[in-house]
This record gives sequence, C-alpha cells and structure tokens, in this order.
Amino acid sequence: MSRSYSFNEIEQKWQRFWENQNTFGVEADQGKPKYYVLDMFPYPSGAGLHVGHPEGYTATDIMARYKRMKGFNVLHPMGYDSFGLPAQQYAVEHGIHPRITTERNIANIERQIKMFGFSYDWSRRVATTDPQYYRWTQWIFLQMYGSYYDREADAARPIGELKTKLESGEVRIDARGGAGWAELSEEQKRRYLDSRRLAYMAEVPVNWCPALGTVLANEEVTNEGRSERGDHPVYRRNLKQWMLRITAYADRLERDLEGLDWPERIKLMQRNWIGKSTGAEVDFPLESVATEAWFAARKANGFTADPGEGVIRVYTTRPDTLFGATYMVLAPEHPLVAEITTDDRRQEVQRYVSTALHKSELERVAEAKEKTGVFSGAYAINPVNREKVPVWVADYVLMSYGTGAIMAVPAHDTRDLEFAEKFGLPVIQVVEPPEGAEWRGFVDDGVAVNSGAYNGLATPEFKRRITEDLEKAGLGRFGVNYKLRDWIFSRQWYWGEPFPIVHCERCGTVPVPEDQLPVLLPEIEDFTPAASDDPEAPPQPPLSRAAEWASVACPACGESARREVNAMPQWAGSCWYYLRYIDPRNDQAAWSREKETYWMPVDLYVGGAEHAVLHLLYARFWHKVLFDLGYVSTAEPFAKLFNQGMIRSFAYRDQRGIYVGYDKVDSSGETPRHKETGEALTESIEKMSKSLKNVVNPDEVIGEYGADTFRLYEMFMGPLEASKPWNTRDVPGVHRFLHRVWRMVEGSEDQASLVTDGNVEELERSLHKLIRKVGQDVESMKFNTAIAAMMEFVNAAFRSGRIGRGQAERFLLVLAPFAPHIAEELWRTLGHDQSLAYEPWPAFDAKLAAEEQIEVPVQINGKVRSKLTVAPETDEKQIEALALADPKVQQQLEGKRVLKVIVAQKRLVNIVAK
Repeated sequence: MSRSYSFNEIEQKWQRFWENQNTFGVEADQGKPKYYVLDMFPYPSGAGLHVGHPEGYTATDIMARYKRMKGFNVLHPMGYDSFGLPAQQYAVEHGIHPRITTERNIANIERQIKMFGFSYDWSRRVATTDPQYYRWTQWIFLQMYGSYYDREADAARPIGELKTKLESGEVRIDARGGAGWAELSEEQKRRYLDSRRLAYMAEVPVNWCPALGTVLANEEVTNEGRSERGDHPVYRRNLKQWMLRITAYADRLERDLEGLDWPERIKLMQRNWIGKSTGAEVDFPLESVATEAWFAARKANGFTADPGEGVIRVYTTRPDTLFGATYMVLAPEHPLVAEITTDDRRQEVQRYVSTALHKSELERVAEAKEKTGVFSGAYAINPVNREKVPVWVADYVLMSYGTGAIMAVPAHDTRDLEFAEKFGLPVIQVVEPPEGAEWRGFVDDGVAVNSGAYNGLATPEFKRRITEDLEKAGLGRFGVNYKLRDWIFSRQWYWGEPFPIVHCERCGTVPVPEDQLPVLLPEIEDFTPAASDDPEAPPQPPLSRAAEWASVACPACGESARREVNAMPQWAGSCWYYLRYIDPRNDQAAWSREKETYWMPVDLYVGGAEHAVLHLLYARFWHKVLFDLGYVSTAEPFAKLFNQGMIRSFAYRDQRGIYVGYDKVDSSGETPRHKETGEALTESIEKMSKSLKNVVNPDEVIGEYGADTFRLYEMFMGPLEASKPWNTRDVPGVHRFLHRVWRMVEGSEDQASLVTDGNVEELERSLHKLIRKVGQDVESMKFNTAIAAMMEFVNAAFRSGRIGRGQAERFLLVLAPFAPHIAEELWRTLGHDQSLAYEPWPAFDAKLAAEEQIEVPVQINGKVRSKLTVAPETDEKQIEALALADPKVQQQLEGKRVLKVIVAQKRLVNIVAK
C-alpha cells in the first residue's frame, strides 16, 4: 500500500541521517577539483531568523549539492558573527550577560538553520566570540601591528625591515634632509616606527555617542546625526583611537576589482567609496609667515611631507582655478582652527564649531542645506598671485576628505558659489566656458582667463603646467586623493575582541607575545557602557573596570603596565572567518598553508548587497595584508559574488494607521480585513520588521508545509537577485507540486505510482531538455526557471500516465539539490540503499535536448519580407513581438503605420500597414 507524504517525519529522518553519517563532512583532496561556496554568516540576534534570511542559504545549498553531484569536493560551512554592539545592547536591555544571550541566540538560530536541511559541514562551525577563534583575530592584528607599507615594493613588509633600512641609511626619515636615524633618541625612533605601522594609534575626529559610551562607524549613524541603535545624539569629536592603514591599499583595492566576477553595481559602490581622484596638493601660507624668505626657502628645499607651522595645505582636482580662489575654508574639526582664530573672532568660532559637532557628515554635505560659516579672522596668501584671502570655518568642508581644508573658487564650484553669495565674497572668473554657456558656476573644462601667463591654455594643459610650476617653486605637487580614510578600529564597548596590546610608561605600546594569546575577555558583572549626557566627557570603556585584568607586567621590561581597554569593532571577526573555516580546529596556526592553498579562493560568496562596501572592503584589505606577508596564496578572497534580493512582506494598517499583525488578518477575499472587527485594512509591501508586525517566522511555515516546500517556494518567487514580497497564500501551490512528485513515484491511497519498467518514449526528450536546462539554470543561479521546468516535466509525466524507473531516478537527481528530503526518500522507494547526495548529476544527450524549431514566414501586405525561427512552444503574442522587432520588417515598415497584425496558428504572420 502506498504511503502518504508525511513531510515532517521524512525531513526529520533525513536530517538525522545526514548528521549521524556526517554526509557533508569534507577534507582537502588533491585528487578532486574543489568548490568553496560560502554564505555571509549571520549575526545571532534574539529574534532569530525570519523568512528572508534563508533565501541566500537555500541558494548556496542548491549550488553545493549540485557541485557535489558534478564531482567537486565541496566546502560549505556555517558560523556566527557574534561580537558587537547589537549583542551588547540586547544584553543590556534584558539584564543578562552578553555571553549568555549570545549562546542562547546561537542555539536558537542553529536549530532554525538545521530544520531547512542545508548541507553544511557542521564540524567546521565557528563563532567569533569563541576564544579559540578570536585568538587568531588577535594574531592577525599583531601581524598588522608588526608591518608597514613599503611603497617601493607596493606591499606590506615586516616593520623590522624598515628599521634595518633606516639603520643602514638605505632609507631616510625625510628624503629631503633632516635628522638622521642615528641622531634620534630611542623614544623618537620608537615613535617614528609606530607612526609607520599598519596598525597605529592617532587622534582623529570620530562619531561619539555619549549615551552608548562608544565611537560609532558612519554606517551606524543616521542622516539626522543620531545612533542607529537607540536613536541617541551623536557628536563629532577628536579622540585617540586605534587605526588600520587601509588607505595604503586604496590603489590595489580599486585596481583588483577588475578581475573579480562581481556585480558591476557592487564594484561601482566600492570604487565610489574608495573615491580615487587626481589633482594637486598646494600650500597656502598664512599672512604671518608668507615672507619672501619663506618663499625662497620653499624653492630651495622643495615641497615637504609636513607643511610646517602656519601653512594650510589643500588638495584640489582643479589646480587650474587657483587664480580664482578668493577665500579658504577649514572644516570645524581642523586642528588649525583653534590655532589661527583671532581673539576677536574666537567666541563666535567656538560656538559655530560646537554646533557643527552635533551634525552628521551626511547632514553637513546635503545639497539642499543652506550654507553656514564663520570668519576666523585670519588670512592666507594665494601662492600663485600672492593675493590675500580670508580663512573661513564652515561645516560643508569635511575633515574626512582631502586635507580638511579647501581653496574656494566660487566662480567654478556650486557650493563655493552659494557660500560666497551668502557672505558677500568675491567671485572671479578664471575658466571661459564654450560659447553660449554661463561662466558663473561653470564647473567643466574650458579655457583659462584672468590667470596671468596661463591665459588661453585649455584646462588639461593648464592643470599640468601649473602643477609642474608649483612643484619647482616648492609650493605644490601632483597628488592622488581618496575619499577612503584609515579605518577607526577601536570601540569603547565590552562585547568585542580585546586588543593584544599593553601600554608601558617606559616601553610605550607593546604587543602581547603570540604564545600568550588569546588575551581573554574578562568576565565582568557591569558590562554596560558609561553613558553620559556630556559629549565632552572622557570615554570610560567597560574593560577599564576590570582592574585586575587590566593591570599586567610589561612583556618587554617586566615593569607595571596596563592592557589596552578598548575593544575591536564587530567587523574584525568577519574579516577572515572564511579562512578559519578551512582549518577550524588547528591550535597551532590560524590555518594550514597546505589547506589554504587547496581551498582558496572562495568560488561563490552569497550575501546581501547591504554589505557591498564595508564588510567586503575590509575583508579584501585584511586578505591583501596576509597575502603580502605570505600567509595566503591568493590576492583576492572572493572570486565570485552574488547578492540575493530582499524578501519583503505585506504589512496591514487599520483606518487609524495602526499596524495589524498577520494572525489578525483575513486575506482570503479581494480586500484584507481584520478578523475580529471586519474592518477593511490597507495593504502595503514593506521590509520585515517587528514594528510593522509583518515578520513571518519560518518555524510556522515549515511546521505547516515542510522545509522542501519552503526551499522551493523561496527559489520560485522570482529571480534570486530581485526584491520580492513573501506571500503565504502562494506557498500551497508549491506544496501541491511536491505532493504530485510523491504521487508520481510513490503513489497514494487513490492513485498508483506512475513508475514503470523501461523508458517512456514521449518523456525521454523532455527529460534530456530538463537535465540540460536545470544544469544551466543552476550554474547561472536562475533557480525559479529551473523549478518551473521541473513542474512542467511532472505535468508531462501525468499527461503520459507513466514514467520509466530510470527516468524517475534521473528526475529525482535533478530535484535533489532543491528539495533534498523528498528526493532522498523517493530514491529509497526506487530501491536504492545509499544516499543520493554524491550520485553523479545525470548526463543529457545534446541531440535529444536540442530545442525543436519551426519557421514562420512574415508577410507585409501579402508579401513575404522575412522569416522567424522559433521554438514550438512560443505563443502567438511572442511571435507577433518578434516579427515587429525583426530588422528586415522594421526596414520595410519605415514611414508606415501598422494597422493590424495577424498570427495564423504559428504558421504565418501577416502585417497590414499603410
């Protein structure tokens, strides 16, 4: 007697089998080609997964299962990005230690992930909060601390090599002269080497949130200048922070995008974030220092790395407009503001600076924002014409771009023009636009005017000539600038990796010896941030409360010292997790060189486009450092990147605008209504959110329909990369398809199995087409069309009334990556006693899989003008569209109006035109 399709029982059975048999465990095998398919690992939130999260995981699982069947040795791991501010805040809100909440959340999310039947090698699971994991995060940090960027080699090298070159005289501290290495004190030498490291400390402007007690990254601050987490005010202030010198890699990070199989829009986003531009660096001396002797000394000594006291250095992409610079602007955070402001202007400038620090950078540079500013009282000298120009302070200039100072050319920059018009500053034309164009606010190339000896030069030639002349005078040089800034790498929170650094009064900053790693995160009762209403209050990281832990002997001299009490940002652990998956239980190294060489790079990386810039950029940066130092064998970590689209959900509001939860909505009719009141509800498609009451829990869907149905539905909703709405009403349709598959092979109480001995001739061609199409669609990640093709084949089998045993087997192999539980169960029904996970992907006969074609003549007013070749299943509307788009037809129709198009049973197209 045929069994019913008991999907819950079947799915639990096969999940236990895969786990007990370690079906998807894998080791490096030099005799097999490898395929490394990776998900962006999840942050274990307290809410668990909603139905949008498994979309990418399902896609990678289909690919992993397919590649195994194609003979690849597949690495498909999973883990958890479990450090960071969200975990700490969740713990604070619930009054439970973050270690406990994180462990609970990981357990819940892992339970959810496992119920989908994904083919992960769970023996490789990692969590960034595991001391045996962050031991190696700390180790990588120490590699950066122990390295510098060698411009000649265009690569990171050990800092000891720089010291050797300085001692031998091969490298000088200042190429144009100055004190030699031997003349420096030990303290000066140490400070110089520290300033060149890839990981270094510096006082920089940061986003400071006193309510959260920590520095925030730009992406953690809203456009309104408030924290994304908790909606607290955020201020700009200077703080001493750990920095990573990502800017040293800016050129390589941009250049190496070219060879990656990534979406073009993601590459563009990274390029825009890096923001490379070419121009010139130019020095404007303050009026007080701009003597003839100063200019003569500059000409003799040349343009130096340090502009010196009383000099404002700017970077400009338009050195050809120097003669039109009528004022200068410093960013409110610029260190020269306090230094150059005159006494009579000081109070007003301080008020302005204080106000500016309350604004986010996005708010400050918004195009619609009215320009504000204040005169500093100081003047600088324009180096090309010796004209005196006033120095203003304005928040539309950012310290995070260029030098934090600009030469303002209002005639040829829209922001400068708005500012000049508001404050009555001069506007001098220096670029003549093409005939008929208005010069005021003209920002493109033209011809030089009002520019002395350079008049008449075209913009490109003028840029080159004036930069060369500035360089000869020691007043400027060719420059490359990046929007990218060095990575602020320290946070004032508890739940993060401790720095493997000790601060000693005698020795300065000292790395913890590698054999003493990991530096364990201490268990403290009070892990809440030191919140304050005062934006100028000194930071008090929670780790500073661990007095016994923080007090330690200096590893270098043995004297009393103090541990670094800041923690690393959440990005740290996610920068290299793909490498730890390769060798997760290695306690002698972060990974085996042999295993890294075998598995890297990642062949397919799938995750949301929201990580397009920072995570991917930071991970690429870390990987390049490791590549330079010889720890990895590839210059890039991720060969192919795919971004799945966002799955959104219907949200419902009543007449008062209050959101109504799914469980209270009757959506069976044309208009959704409140189940209790009958009130008509407004329906919209939104991002899933607790506040919108539109979060769909996958536990409920799987409980009612099963994991195979869930997997198929998510892949069938539309193109993987597209944003699409979840609609629970559509799930039963996919569920019915799986019931039909079950009845086709197993049968049911009222229907016998369709399986028969021998092949069914009329299905064979369809099956070969199916195998070819699904294989092609999986390779190109077009899973929705692959599923549609499988549905059509099952329909064909039922129309035929029978299917050969071998044909059923091949169909199940094609279905298996998408719906593995039912495929495994029916594989057993057909008499197999082994899992189909490693069965070969079925082959197809190219002749049988070839699409049949028909020829359709196209007439215009009764005369044949062209012929179309189409597949037999092409419908008449498609044939009509193809006929009208045919180049020969379009040529004949030029100047004519189409009155009617007649498609006669796919055998003829007749176009009537006049």
